[in-house]
Amino acid sequence: MAGIVSQIIFTGLAATAIGLFVKRASQIRKNILLGKDDVDRTDPAQRRTNMLRVAFGQQKMFARPIPAFLHLFVYVGFLLVNVELLEIILDGILGTHRLFQPFLGGFYNVLINFFEFLAVLVLLSCVAFMMRRNMVKIDRFHKPEMQKWPTLDANLILVFEIVLMFFLLNMNATDTVIQQKNGNATEGFFFSNMFVSFYQNASLESVVLAERFYWWAHIIGIFVFANYVLLSKHLHIFLAFPATYFANLSVKGKIQNMPAVTQEVKSMLGIPVTEAAPVGELKFGAKDVGDLSWKHILNAYTCTECGRCTSSCPANITGKELSPRKVMMDVRDRADELGYYKAKNGADSHDGKSLLGDFIKDEEINACTTCNACTEACPINLNPLEIIIEARRFRAMEESKGPSEWIGIYQNMETNFSPWKMPVQDRFKWAEDVKGD
Repeated sequence: MAGIVSQIIFTGLAATAIGLFVKRASQIRKNILLGKDDVDRTDPAQRRTNMLRVAFGQQKMFARPIPAFLHLFVYVGFLLVNVELLEIILDGILGTHRLFQPFLGGFYNVLINFFEFLAVLVLLSCVAFMMRRNMVKIDRFHKPEMQKWPTLDANLILVFEIVLMFFLLNMNATDTVIQQKNGNATEGFFFSNMFVSFYQNASLESVVLAERFYWWAHIIGIFVFANYVLLSKHLHIFLAFPATYFANLSVKGKIQNMPAVTQEVKSMLGIPVTEAAPVGELKFGAKDVGDLSWKHILNAYTCTECGRCTSSCPANITGKELSPRKVMMDVRDRADELGYYKAKNGADSHDGKSLLGDFIKDEEINACTTCNACTEACPINLNPLEIIIEARRFRAMEESKGPSEWIGIYQNMETNFSPWKMPVQDRFKWAEDVKGD
């Protein structure tokens, strides 16, 4: 009877965890789709290659080898260790114990030993990451935008992973002791055997209680972890793959022209326009997340908050307010805020706020030198520069605003066809003087 009750409780917990996961994932999808559908989908073969190389292979991480290897251990380790989760879930639903062991025979021990080895690598790597963040105090982890929740979030996820791996090893250790006390010949598993000595002198009932605690704590921890990921920066575990797939394939540093402007220029120059005319109200740049493409919002949700972009940004290095990481975080926070507001008040409702002004300040976007260092530094090919350019386009082309020095340049370009305040016919007088000499 107790076994049936346990199965019912477990199935209920699993169903609840899956339901909450799907609900949050659905809301994130709606938030991302607040953006415009003008995403480039050309060259799918190259996009698949980029996704495998950058997201799965983590190629760009190795620009900084030490954190790259630690991240690789956590990534591969946690991914493969959770293959064992399938057996745990089936055991919980069916009321079985190590369901796969009879089918895999001796290979089962090899497999669990391998999983435990990875669990130890994950545990040690997470400890190292916590030391780097909280003891070494690397500067990019302590910028103004990383105060309070972002720092707590990073530490929480590391604690989560350490505790889950600890529960896993102790679950296996107590199970080994139970089998031995019941007269079953088992050598246990290499790494969890290091914990066996803590339980060998305890009574069978106490060890069974401990094993059940670790088993339930591990699986409930996994359910909580899976849902917590959707609320944290670690959403990149899932979204890094589509983000790298839809990353810009153009030459680094190339700024994409606005189609409406391109058509207008072609028309003025007498060049045939083959593109379809824009539908609806013509608007330049981006004031809010709805003016960005959904790829930009996807990138914001994918941002790992590692700060490599900000640590490479010359504007930030020289003390300007711009932080490319903050720009990505602001887009994500604004999409979250507006998405939930629309979910509560209707798809056509608006809260009266905007990304530019309420989240991102003019001082930030004006400090950008468009050098592309942030995009080059990002380990998953995110592009904060595109968002900054769209915000500046809005200020300049929709509101005719910008630093006074820029306004002068704009006016000169419009009247003199050059940044300088002189008529076009006077620009080459210096050459005539040289010729005369």
